[in-house]
Amino acid sequence: MKLLWLAICNIEDKRAAERARDHGKPAGQRKAQGRLVEGQIVTNWNQALAQLAAAYPDRINPYL
Repeated sequence: MKLLWLAICNIEDKRAAERARDHGKPAGQRKAQGRLVEGQIVTNWNQALAQLAAAYPDRINPYL
């Protein structure tokens, strides 16, 4: 879980840097993607969690 969360945070940091570069540009010229965590839905989370539970049942299932 911790590694998955850290990976999501890493992706969000990169996206935040892209958004900072695009700040002030007209909407049509922005290339940065939206936020991954805050205000956005993390897609396929249930699928990722199910795969982690199947791969590591002793580590994941007690927390579900």
